[in-house]
Amino acid sequence: MRAVFDATTILLSSALGLVVEIIAGRLLAPYVGMSVYSWTAVIAVVLGGFSIGHWWGGRLAGPDCGRAQGHARLAWILAGCAVASLAAVPALRVAAPVLDREGVSPLIAMLGFALAGFLAPSLLVGAVSPIVTKLAVEEAPRGEVGRVLGRLFAVSALGAIGGTLAAGFVFVAWIGSSGTMLACAGCYAALAALHAAAAGRRAAALGLAAAAIALPAGAAATPAYARVCDVESAYACLRVVDAEPMVGRPARLLVLDHLAHGMNLRDEPTTFVQPYLHLVDELMAARGLPAAPAAFFAGGGAFTLPRAWAADHPGGRLMVAEIDPAIAALARRDFWLPDSPALEVILRDGRVALQAVPAGPRFDLVFADAFQDLAMPVHLVTREWHQAVRARLKPGGAYLVNVMEDRRAPRFLLALLRTLAEDFAAVEVWVEATEQPAGRRITYLVLASDAPTAAARITARRGPERLWVRLPPHYVASRWDAARVPVLTDDFAPVDRLMSHLILSPEASGR
Repeated sequence: MRAVFDATTILLSSALGLVVEIIAGRLLAPYVGMSVYSWTAVIAVVLGGFSIGHWWGGRLAGPDCGRAQGHARLAWILAGCAVASLAAVPALRVAAPVLDREGVSPLIAMLGFALAGFLAPSLLVGAVSPIVTKLAVEEAPRGEVGRVLGRLFAVSALGAIGGTLAAGFVFVAWIGSSGTMLACAGCYAALAALHAAAAGRRAAALGLAAAAIALPAGAAATPAYARVCDVESAYACLRVVDAEPMVGRPARLLVLDHLAHGMNLRDEPTTFVQPYLHLVDELMAARGLPAAPAAFFAGGGAFTLPRAWAADHPGGRLMVAEIDPAIAALARRDFWLPDSPALEVILRDGRVALQAVPAGPRFDLVFADAFQDLAMPVHLVTREWHQAVRARLKPGGAYLVNVMEDRRAPRFLLALLRTLAEDFAAVEVWVEATEQPAGRRITYLVLASDAPTAAARITARRGPERLWVRLPPHYVASRWDAARVPVLTDDFAPVDRLMSHLILSPEASGR
């Protein structure tokens, strides 16, 4: 029975430690987004906590640590894990006024949030395995130490795998990130109660058993655990913001994690608040969009442009690939996306969905509007993706992609342009000519086609008065040559490196 109890403790503590690590990235997303940098900060902090915890646990597993003493120490360590897990979400909110403000380096913010919320639970759970291992090894039959160690290491790895799978595929989808942290706290407290009972501390065991139920349930009802997300999907924290105070008309803004992704006016589906969507509409009209267009949208967001074109072109064929079912449902529920025979929503990744469409002259427009945080998904910027797009465009059709980049040194934008030029005869960059918001970050609209746009300036036909201009082709080409940026391929597309100047700069990232 001791061997089973030891293995169970290792299994569950490893699983819970990895659940917390996976959930950490989701909990940080509303503050700092989700990128390779935020995940690096989380993994570094959690592994650092494990390392310190292993060292400390080794100290606790000294010569005086017999079976009863070991159970007692494990009970209090696991109780500490419960408290630390319970405190993680409130700790992020306490840290937010300091870290989530203008002028704070995004890298400092990522590390700061990770340390505030997840160092303590990782450190404490790291102390469990040395104590359990010490007890198991001392009680192993002669010549069986190797087998005991191997069994415990294997169980630890299995627990880590199980925790990772459970967090990613079950817990976030069913109880959300904050709910998962509360569940972890309850599990830690229950495991602590078992060890207190094994140590003969009945009163402590009863108290911890009661706490395993009462503390998570009580914490869930407090303001510290008030919901940040209106909907938490497997992909993002989704928030619906009443935008009427901003525009003076009934409107809503969609926020994914920490970034605004689209605004719709309730009674004016063809009015575009966001200039880059307005430009897509005007640019395609200037290029001679037919009355019944065929268009493919990689990414839905608030479905602003598909909603407008469904109203403008009821005889069209509009396919929207949105990987997140929760976003599609939210668009219909809160962003006034109607049912329309012109509109087809495909719940798949944009690249997978487009490649499932047989090659041939099918679309007047393919529009990629699926950025993650500030960066485009890597698989939607490579030459292989562009070749799939080109194979499905009609003659004169256009591929459009919006890019948020630095106005001074847009290295990713230049790499994207160079890559597009490998397969498209005309590659254009459009920017708004009217006053741009302060800061380094602006939105570019990139067009690739077999034919250039006749006009170099476009004035809005409807909606807000806006003017857009096309950057001179020779200027764009000379810049990507000077920057020596790579052609992006499925084998090599260093998007995060090319955009690091934007993501890690307080000014450029918009912090």
